[in-house]
Amino acid sequence: MFPLAAVLLVILMGTPALAATPQPAAPSSEQCVDCHLERSPQIVADWRASRHFEAGVGCETCHPAEHVADADKGVLVKRGNVLPTPELCAECHSERVDQFKAGKHALAWTVMKAMPTAHMLPVTLGDGMKGCGGCHKIGVKTDDEIRELRKTGVGYGVASCDACHTRHTFSAAEARQPEACRSCHMGFDHAQWEMYSSSKHGVRHELRRMQVLPETAAAPTCQTCHMPAGDHGVRTGWGFLAVRLPMPEDEEWAADRTVILQALGVLDAAGKPTARFEAVKAADLARLTQESWQQERDAMEKVCTSCHAGSFAKGELAKGDDMIRQADRLMAEAIRTVAALYADGILKKPSAADSPYPDLLEFHDASSQIEQKLFVMFLEHRMRAFQGTFHASPDYALWYGWSELKRDVTEIADLARELRRNAAAAVAVKQ
Repeated sequence: MFPLAAVLLVILMGTPALAATPQPAAPSSEQCVDCHLERSPQIVADWRASRHFEAGVGCETCHPAEHVADADKGVLVKRGNVLPTPELCAECHSERVDQFKAGKHALAWTVMKAMPTAHMLPVTLGDGMKGCGGCHKIGVKTDDEIRELRKTGVGYGVASCDACHTRHTFSAAEARQPEACRSCHMGFDHAQWEMYSSSKHGVRHELRRMQVLPETAAAPTCQTCHMPAGDHGVRTGWGFLAVRLPMPEDEEWAADRTVILQALGVLDAAGKPTARFEAVKAADLARLTQESWQQERDAMEKVCTSCHAGSFAKGELAKGDDMIRQADRLMAEAIRTVAALYADGILKKPSAADSPYPDLLEFHDASSQIEQKLFVMFLEHRMRAFQGTFHASPDYALWYGWSELKRDVTEIADLARELRRNAAAAVAVKQ
């Protein structure tokens, strides 16, 4: 044992054996560029075209200590996989990051993980970012989730901001264009790009871009209406599922919406909230108070009145509300048809539920043709009916939405009758 005084002397004075090892220096941007001009030149080109480059924001600012210098070998050594997160972006863009975190985009990853069908997907489509994850990557993730994603080589979208401000230009001008929204807001269950681009709004924007219309012409983009003044807190009055609380005064609509909420698994057979209700609440998938809905409606009316008269704006938005009511009437009818098959023992109930209703969130994992039809009815045709109305797209509202809903109801009724005939025939054979 060393005497205490000697130990203290060593600590205070230091010795060659106990002296702190010099920490290797982080590389400079020049070192990064020297290597990446050969390995990935387009990354360097994008960075040099960015505002970051102009402002002197180098590689090491956003990728701290991902590579470090090895003084003995004279080379850079990779020490982990450090990627930017919204918190890092917030060091310079705190207001925008705060807005983003208050909006629905920040919850996109959480929403995907909460969907029952997400756990049935191949990893490639979810965490591999080639399916749901390819768009839902914009959502904020935990450190553990980021580490897991990096194990499979996933990088883009981990920072969330880079889902719209793509690397390494991180261009605000790019993110202001409607095409920036197109890669996610299109297709099966949210064809907003198709609705917008074929609407008068989208057509006028394209004509202005072609210089057919003057630069001063009103030609709103997605961002004009959903991100006014650059506000990154993107939210909508009805939310993604187009269900909300409190229930409407219209008794028929209230009954229909209750059935839809039960088929979504957020209300039980008695109309009481379930555990899934808490998940929907946490993911902000629906407005659950009149005040929260009214706040979003007032904000949208304000946007609309920058181009339109107030009475016109109110009337057009009210048409979207009414289309939801009309679509819910058909949706509830179809749900009740399938629920009656469960009640009569003709169709097996979803395995994960003790509810007497089908589970609309099973999606393509539903076990029968009639349940599959119901899922398509809800997620594709109902969405298009009301979204087409709100986006001023007559073709989507009618032919891709309402008309398809009417056909769905007929087909589901036919399928139910066929299942009942087959069940009766099976009983007759046994007798």
